[in-house]
Amino acid sequence: MNTAAAARNEDLEANVDKKALRINLDATKYGTFAEIGAGQEVARIFFHVGGASGTIAKTISAYDMTFSDAIYGPTPRYVSRQRLQQMLEYEYNLLLERLADKRAGRTSFFSFANTVATKGYNRPTEGHGWLGVRFQAHPRAEPNQIIIHVRMLDKDNIQQQEALGIIGVNLIHGAFYNYPYPEKLIGSLIDSLSPERMQVDMIKFSGPDFHYIDNRLMALQLVEQGLADAVLFNPNGECERPDEAIYKKAVLVERGSFRPVTHTTQDILDCAQERFVREAKVTGNEAITLMEITMQNLLSGGQLDHTDFLDRVDVLGKLGRTVIISKFGEYFRLGAYLSRCTDKMVAIAMGIPSLIDLFQEKYYTNLEGGIMESFGRLFKNDLKLYVYPMRDPSTGEIVTASSLKVAPNLQHLHAYLLQNHYIEELEGYKPEYLDIFSRDVLKRIRSGDPSWEKMVPEQVADMIKVGRLYNYQPSAAQ
Repeated sequence: MNTAAAARNEDLEANVDKKALRINLDATKYGTFAEIGAGQEVARIFFHVGGASGTIAKTISAYDMTFSDAIYGPTPRYVSRQRLQQMLEYEYNLLLERLADKRAGRTSFFSFANTVATKGYNRPTEGHGWLGVRFQAHPRAEPNQIIIHVRMLDKDNIQQQEALGIIGVNLIHGAFYNYPYPEKLIGSLIDSLSPERMQVDMIKFSGPDFHYIDNRLMALQLVEQGLADAVLFNPNGECERPDEAIYKKAVLVERGSFRPVTHTTQDILDCAQERFVREAKVTGNEAITLMEITMQNLLSGGQLDHTDFLDRVDVLGKLGRTVIISKFGEYFRLGAYLSRCTDKMVAIAMGIPSLIDLFQEKYYTNLEGGIMESFGRLFKNDLKLYVYPMRDPSTGEIVTASSLKVAPNLQHLHAYLLQNHYIEELEGYKPEYLDIFSRDVLKRIRSGDPSWEKMVPEQVADMIKVGRLYNYQPSAAQ
């Protein structure tokens, strides 16, 4: 390691030590540490900096499954949200039971827990784990709770353990000193780390001091602040681990703004789903359909509009859709991400305008192999594109994936992808929906032009009017 790198590591270590020491020297903070997997790295840092007797009532590491079940109760999986919750509840309740009478009036109690799986001799795959802290903001207060799921990306087991210790200290420190500022707390989670070492792809706040928080916005912060590649919301609006929701499932994804969902949006998905279920590699496998919105799309107005974001997620959720928010502007990066989460087939449904963009060489100047590298990476892992047609506004003719005119030097590539079924045309579409564009519908919603109601599903129209979504303006007649 060179001198500059060594100095930087010392600075980072010092920053973490300062956080742990601040807590150790705060006489009002007292609690327990329960850690399963990767040693007891979080507790170790508190012991290392000194003064831990003022903070730590107990540490425990119940590695053995029989011991763990005897303490916390049985669970199907030991590295899971369920096990983490069992640990937090048990340790916090035990802490109050034994110490509340003695020091409740002067102590803000906490319990920290993690259950993780790092790289090891018998586990060469990516490390991951669940961390959480249950804590009182003030003595005698009802507890709050923050839980996170992390991906540990260091190649070395020891480095993963060190990173786990750092993020554990950051979580506890943030809970005590930044809880009124959740966005700041989220950003501080990877202090002294980097997204290349540690990612956080799920977070949930609960408790009296977080009653005002919408956890969907907190999950969105993970992508916005660079802690996660993507976050996923189930139809109930709950944040889930993307890799867990997608694991071992065939994936069909439609990218869009969904602002709002139109008849065209639904028709693209209906046609794509009808084609997807007929794929030999999909038949017999569990499948999931994702509606993907990129951060680039959410930030297209220059600033992220939280109300607009929640409107989109609410409507898609009411339609029974699973939503994924990603940082991937390029389709090949989205494809690579989904293929990391599942070993089953992935298909992306898109319109002709998106296919036109895919064949624009100017978008690939940052790749050494240019457009060829982009397509090579896109179709690397058994991925297909399903393409929905459009009506040419100047001629009125319907443009399909096969009739699309691309640059002369790309015509052979275009033909190759079609002939080998990397790109497939969607059939059975409704021609009357080809003239509906979400940006036009949005303008009509905001201007009070009632004609928009015929351009969206009836359920969507009702939600927009009742909830006054997307700055809805009633028409004069209404």
